[in-house]
Amino acid sequence: MSSAQQNPAATGAEPGTEFDAVLVGAGFSGLYMLHRLRDALGLSVRVFEAADDVGGTWYWNRYPGARCDSESYFYSFSDRLSEDLLQEWNWSERFAAQPEILRYLQHVADRFDLRRDIRFGTRVTAADYDEATNRWVISTDDGGWVTAKFLITAVGCLSAVNTPNFEGRDSFRGEQYHTALWPHEGVDFTGKRVAVIGTGATAVQAIPEIAEQAAHVYVLQRTPNYDIAGGNGPLTEEYVRETKAKYKDIWQRTRETSFGFPYDAPDRAALSVSEEERQRIYETAWAQGGFRIGLTFNDLLIDPQANETASEFVRDQIRARVRDPEVAELLAPKDHPFFTKRPPLENGYYETFNRDNVTLVDVRRSPIEEITPTGVRTRDGEYEVDAIVFATGFDAMTGTLFKMGISGRGGVTLQEKWDQGPRTYLGVATHGFPNMFMITGPQSPSVLSNMPVSIEQHADWIADCIKYMHEHKLDKIEPLPEAEDDWVEHHNAVTQATLLPMANSWWVGANIPGKPRNLYPYVGGVGNYRKICEEVAAHGYDGFGMAKYGKSSVTGTRPASRFPVKTARAVIG
Repeated sequence: MSSAQQNPAATGAEPGTEFDAVLVGAGFSGLYMLHRLRDALGLSVRVFEAADDVGGTWYWNRYPGARCDSESYFYSFSDRLSEDLLQEWNWSERFAAQPEILRYLQHVADRFDLRRDIRFGTRVTAADYDEATNRWVISTDDGGWVTAKFLITAVGCLSAVNTPNFEGRDSFRGEQYHTALWPHEGVDFTGKRVAVIGTGATAVQAIPEIAEQAAHVYVLQRTPNYDIAGGNGPLTEEYVRETKAKYKDIWQRTRETSFGFPYDAPDRAALSVSEEERQRIYETAWAQGGFRIGLTFNDLLIDPQANETASEFVRDQIRARVRDPEVAELLAPKDHPFFTKRPPLENGYYETFNRDNVTLVDVRRSPIEEITPTGVRTRDGEYEVDAIVFATGFDAMTGTLFKMGISGRGGVTLQEKWDQGPRTYLGVATHGFPNMFMITGPQSPSVLSNMPVSIEQHADWIADCIKYMHEHKLDKIEPLPEAEDDWVEHHNAVTQATLLPMANSWWVGANIPGKPRNLYPYVGGVGNYRKICEEVAAHGYDGFGMAKYGKSSVTGTRPASRFPVKTARAVIG
C-alpha cells in the first residue's frame, strides 16, 4: 500500500502527489470503483468530488418528489459488493425517494471506509496526459495538482446542468431554481405563483408536490411525454423477505436482460396477438407499474405499427385521467413513438391537471419569448409569477466530461476529438487518450439501462483490465483507431435499426443547441454488451493496444468484422 493511500484526504491542495489512479466523482460509480481498485487490487487512489458529500446525482437533485424510477431492490449495489449489505439494508418504498438513496450511499461510504480517499468540495479543472511520463496530470480548483497512471471518470451521465439562455432571465425579480441544483434547506411555495418550465422526468415528479403548496402553478410544456404508471408504495415485510431469499438469482437476471431489469421479456411481436389480447397484456403491465409496459413485446422499438399500439394505449390512459379533453390532448404525445424519449414514471402527475390551481401552457404553439422582471412572457401573453422552476435537464453524457478540460496525446482535447460526436471503443475508452477509462460513457448502455447494473459491469471490467496489465507488466493501454471505428459503426447500425432517432430527445442531444445529433447511449442491450466486453477481455483485450512504458507506440491486433449487427430484434432483445 502506498503512502498516498495511507493518508486520509486532506482539506488543502495536493501539489504533485502521485497516485495509481484518480477517479472523478463519488456517486454510485466512484464509490464502487474506489472499492474495487483500492480494496481488491491494493492501488493508491484519490477521488475528487465537487460536492460536500458522496451521492452524485442523489446529492444534488433534492427537488420535491425526487425519487428513482428503477425499483429499490435492484437500484443498489449487488452481491458483487457485499452479500451481507444486501441482506442488512431495508428499503422502505418500491421506488426509493432521494433522501433514502442518499442515506444508502452514505452508509456504503462509511461501511467500506471510502471517505478517507475522497477529496470533497474539489472540482477537477484540467486533466492532461503527459507523454513523457505516461501519467495524467490532474489540476483542481483549489490550486492543487496530482498525477496518476490511470484517469477514470465517474461523473455520471446526467450531471452537467442545462439552463436555457432565455432572454431577460437575469432581470427576473422573483426566485429562480433548477431542479438539479435544489437548495438543501428546501423551498416553501406556500401562497406563491410558480412557473415550471419543462415536463420531463424531474418535472413529472416535482409538479404534483409544488401544486400542493403553491397558490397557482403554470406548467410550460413544449413536448409532452409518455408518462407511465409508477405504482409506488411501501414494501411489505413478506415482499422484502421473498426478495432477499432470491437476491442472487435476481441480480444474475439483471445482468442478462436488455435493460438491466429482472423482468421477463416475452419473445412475441405486438401484432402477433389479437387486439383484445394485446390490450389485456398492456393493462396487466400498466397495473404492475414501472417500465414493464415497455417490455411487453419484442418489437416496440423496431416496428412503427407495433409501437403505435403501445403509444395509443398510453394516450388513452391520459385521456381517462384528465377531465378537460383539451388539456388531455395537449398532454398526449403524438410527435414521437413511445419509449423513444425517456418515459418518466408518474404518481399522480396527470391528476394534478384536474386541480383549479394548475394551468397547462403550450409553449410549442406559443413559444417563450423572454423572462420579464415579473414572470414569463410567451407569444400569447405574460404569466406573472413569484418563482420560476427550470426543469430543463442536462447536457447529458458528454457535458461534464468536456467541462473537466481533458487533453490527451498531442494536447488534443476530448471536446475537439468528439466535435462531430463521441468516438469510443465499447463506450469505455477513446483513441488518443491512453490509460483513461470512462464508467458508463457514451456508446455504452448507460442511461438505457438500470444504472447500477451497468456501473458495476464497467467498474469490474476496468479493474480486471488494470489487473491484467499489472500481471503482464504493461503500462499503457489505448483503443486502436480501427477498433474504435468498428464500434462506432456497430453502434450507429444498431441505432438505425430502431425508432430512437425519430424523437428529439436528450438521448440524441436534441436539447442542447449545436450539439451533434447522435444516439449517445448504446441500445444493443445490457446482456449483449456484457458478452461483447467479456469476449474482448478473453482475447487479451483485443482491439486495445498495450505497451510497456518507454515504447513510442501502442500496438495490438483485432479480428475483422467484430461486431455484426445480426438482426435488429436479436441485438435489442
